[in-house]
Amino acid sequence: MTGISVLVIIVIYFIILLAISHFVGKKHTNNDAFFLGNRESPWYIVAIGMIGASISGVTFVSVPGMVAALDMTYMQMVLGFIPGYIIVAYVLLPLYYKLKIITIYSYLDHRFGKYSYKTGASFFILSRIVGSASKLYLVVMILQTLVFDQWNIPFYATVSIILLLIWLYTFRSGIKAILWTDALQTLCVVVAAVMIIYRVASGLGYDFSDTINAIAASEHSRIFVFDDWISKQNFFKQFFSGMLIVIVMTGLDQDMMQKNLTCRNLKDAQKNMVSYGIAFTPLNFIMLSMGILLLLFINKNGIALPSNSDEILPMLATEYLGLPVLICFTIGIIAASFSNADSALTSLTTTVCVDLLNIEKRDKQSAQRIRHIVHIAVCVSFLLFIFLLDNIKQANILDTIYKAASYTYGPLLGLFSFGLFTKRSIKDRLSPIICIAAPLMCYALEAILRQEIGYNVGYEILLLNGMLTFGGLWVISNKQTQNEYVKV
Repeated sequence: MTGISVLVIIVIYFIILLAISHFVGKKHTNNDAFFLGNRESPWYIVAIGMIGASISGVTFVSVPGMVAALDMTYMQMVLGFIPGYIIVAYVLLPLYYKLKIITIYSYLDHRFGKYSYKTGASFFILSRIVGSASKLYLVVMILQTLVFDQWNIPFYATVSIILLLIWLYTFRSGIKAILWTDALQTLCVVVAAVMIIYRVASGLGYDFSDTINAIAASEHSRIFVFDDWISKQNFFKQFFSGMLIVIVMTGLDQDMMQKNLTCRNLKDAQKNMVSYGIAFTPLNFIMLSMGILLLLFINKNGIALPSNSDEILPMLATEYLGLPVLICFTIGIIAASFSNADSALTSLTTTVCVDLLNIEKRDKQSAQRIRHIVHIAVCVSFLLFIFLLDNIKQANILDTIYKAASYTYGPLLGLFSFGLFTKRSIKDRLSPIICIAAPLMCYALEAILRQEIGYNVGYEILLLNGMLTFGGLWVISNKQTQNEYVKV
């Protein structure tokens, strides 16, 4: 019965997404609509959709699960997100709108040259494939357990089906359709989270006041860690890492910035960014509060705690909390995972087409044909990477994604920082060497610190990665700026 219920939800939900995509995109299927939504998107729709794209199915599952081991200390990083969003809104967005670009990595071409440009785009492609495929992998595994294992459908077929569904409602109009489907999916995630909290609290016999008091009194309600400098959960590590992660994973990320560039003007884009950043904070607090309530439910009912924290919510939703919670949970993870994966497929297609293949220089018919081919190729790359991930088991996928981002986005942080805060030009041909060497040096340093002094390097490796890239670019630079056009 569980498998059939989940399957029915998936089918109905997909039909709704396909209908929205068809309605929004029936008059706009060209590359301008696919890449930039014809630059006419309402800022509030963009803001709502960006929340869903940021959450992902991993956040929906991993953030409540991490409370068991890390309490609510993740909020320290979330608080660091806020200044990060402000920096993106008032430092990076003005630059992107001034240049009137399709992809943000075009800035590197204006500022340094084609080698830096291609290097930046390539690091984004690597980062987004790793991050988005990892997020989708977790959700596919859950759906495999809930539904497809019951009918002996193999894992590779499940992955292929999910990616096919996403491809179907994104291939015609791309970002123009995604903005509206993501807005719907964000609302579904929020409603699902609130309904799960309500059902769990009811199962514990709590009213609203009891729920607040129980969360506040829990031993897992700790947010701040100031006294342990070695811990990855130290406040200053988490806060500044959160700020940097937003700058690179939002401000230097084509996936997130592509949505902003669809707004009518810079002012609308800034309103979108600030409102989205503010809304992201209470939403994460809700997810962590859900985690505390799940642990209270487990303790009250004598349920064995899973060894993998990502399994806590799926286990309770499917086995202990009843059909209403299962429905909410299914809608939540599907909505979150689809909104993250569909925008990733679109942004990767855009970056490959514009930054690597230069389709703007081709005629419209040829450019559109290439876009369709690239869109399919990106789906296949997701498929292959998910198969690779199936052989790697991680206790918390979200932590893994952030750590991987610290290495892959570090060179982007260094490149953009050097371009924005110096007037120096560089030997462009040497830029790829610097950007590859920096993360390799960081990896070696992390291993040495862990082995020699027992220091656990957290996401602050992102800052070091960016600094090493910045320093390397300084070494290969001179005082003469190449292009005055890129000044903000």
